[in-house]
Amino acid sequence: MRSMILTSLLFTLSTTAMAGQVYTWVDKQGVSHFSELPPNGQASTIINTATPAPRPPASEKLPPSQTKDPEQETIERKVQHEVASQEAKRREFCETVRTNLAQLENNPRLRAQIKGEMRRLTEEERQARIAEAKKAIEHSCR
Repeated sequence: MRSMILTSLLFTLSTTAMAGQVYTWVDKQGVSHFSELPPNGQASTIINTATPAPRPPASEKLPPSQTKDPEQETIERKVQHEVASQEAKRREFCETVRTNLAQLENNPRLRAQIKGEMRRLTEEERQARIAEAKKAIEHSCR
């Protein structure tokens, strides 16, 4: 355990000891250079690599209610209400279509009101309605 602590301490100290000076300067073309040796005949700045660079201050975030315009919040609530209403209508539609599909698939002797009169569906009409219901479910329901 003692050797582990000593090794950790030596490792930590060695990284700061190995951190040398870094020089930076800008040449005549405006290009920034970085080197461990200072440039000849040119002014340079020493960068301290032993200490971490200062972090920019964290911007204070306001609660969401204070960052939005009240008019924008009203619009967003209205849109959310409309979306929720449309989703409820879609779910109701899907439930109805699924119920109709189950009736069509499980009952070959169905009657429907066609052109004002009640009559029994032919097998072709029943299969066509089954196909329409499946297509509606595939298109609108998840």
